[in-house]
Amino acid sequence: MNKEQLISALVDIMGRDGVVDAPDELIVYECDGLTIDRNTPHAVVLPTSVEQVSAVVKLLHQENIPFVARGAGTGLSGGTLSPEGGVMITLTRMNHIVEIDIKNQRALVEAGVVNLHLSKAVADQGYYFVPDPSSQYACTIGGNIAENSGGPHTLKYGVTTNHTLGVEVVLPDGQIIWFGGKTYDSPGYDLRGILIGSEGMLGIVTRAWVKLTRSPQTWKTFLAVFDRIEDASNTVAGIIARGIVPDALEMLDKVVIGAVEEAFHFGFPLDAEAVLIIEIEGLEAGLERQAERIIEVCQENYARDIQSAKNDKERALLWMSRKRAFGAMGRLSPSYYVQDGVVPRTKLPDIMRIIEKTGKKYDLLIGNVFHAGDGNIHPCIAYDDRDSDQAARTVAAGDEILRACVDLGGSITGEHGIGYEKVDLMPLIFSKQDIAAMESVKQVFDPSNISNPGKMFPTNRSCIGCGTIELKRTKRQAAL
Repeated sequence: MNKEQLISALVDIMGRDGVVDAPDELIVYECDGLTIDRNTPHAVVLPTSVEQVSAVVKLLHQENIPFVARGAGTGLSGGTLSPEGGVMITLTRMNHIVEIDIKNQRALVEAGVVNLHLSKAVADQGYYFVPDPSSQYACTIGGNIAENSGGPHTLKYGVTTNHTLGVEVVLPDGQIIWFGGKTYDSPGYDLRGILIGSEGMLGIVTRAWVKLTRSPQTWKTFLAVFDRIEDASNTVAGIIARGIVPDALEMLDKVVIGAVEEAFHFGFPLDAEAVLIIEIEGLEAGLERQAERIIEVCQENYARDIQSAKNDKERALLWMSRKRAFGAMGRLSPSYYVQDGVVPRTKLPDIMRIIEKTGKKYDLLIGNVFHAGDGNIHPCIAYDDRDSDQAARTVAAGDEILRACVDLGGSITGEHGIGYEKVDLMPLIFSKQDIAAMESVKQVFDPSNISNPGKMFPTNRSCIGCGTIELKRTKRQAAL
């Protein structure tokens, strides 16, 4: 089947309005939030129902044409990078909240529902959806499930898998099947758990039963200011060591503080080396004592100032400043590259020193804004995408930071996933046998290897029988 025949067949299923194939329109889909790697799909389809998704996948399976599912494109590891000659199935039109069951604290949602929209839909009934990636204003729940996304407030309550009860999936041969359901536990193997975080390599999630959480009675949000990053890092470990688990514990360094303050004018101290955003919530009784203990830890680690949000408006502005920090980095450079390593909390001072040295080594500006409470770092490397040498140095610096995370007892990703970006780093944390075992699981679901091929596994760069991911830009190859 040539490209013209493929487009014609897709239009027969989707209608002309449901297929994008004009070259200038396809450029929009050439990358996700990781803009350093790009590849344009042959076509993009925009289904409105699971039946349409199934029909498209059946066609592609029959013709052995690779495909990749996509939500809002906010991913940061190249997870939705299109394979050569592939079709992209974009689920943003499947954006309905199908059912809200407050009595059982459940909601049935389509994959294209924007994360924040679900919380807004149940807010007046006193509930919310816990996983809150920084991109929650745009990212979709289907994408959250594919990447097992986290966010600032998952330190206390867990990531997407802890709030997803069941998923409706279109398998790579077009079958529609449910894994899990509305209840907490299903008998048999936990296939729901296998699908969550599988990055679209085992099938396409089209709907999900998710868990709703009761909104807290009250909250306290602090901004602690430090003259040394090491003191801020030690504070993080100290709070957790006291047996206190805040629902959020975030760090911003001086570079990010400057960018955020210029963008949002919250009142961040521009001369500070680091600030911590610390939030606790729960029953009003006892929260004050917990707050006192947190302040004690901050003072023990030489915090020069500790402020508390006075009202909902001030708290909302503080969190907007944090969640839009990556966007604020655009004021410092034309492009930025966000990493996603993890280290033990006690190793935060070590990794911060390594990041600083790496920036100097490669002559790059690196800002840091991250989930300090669980050791999930997000060094944000500023660079100019038009400068191939600078882009290559950026990739090399990012890889060096991730290798250091592993050396410190951590991992190469906390929530962004492996995607295309980190396939060559998987052997740092997994043996050949480990990777072979994971690949065998993919073979069970997708023996033809057409569902988001070329991702996650270093031995899976090639899409068996259907070509390879050949990037228009070779900055990554130039660096490695």
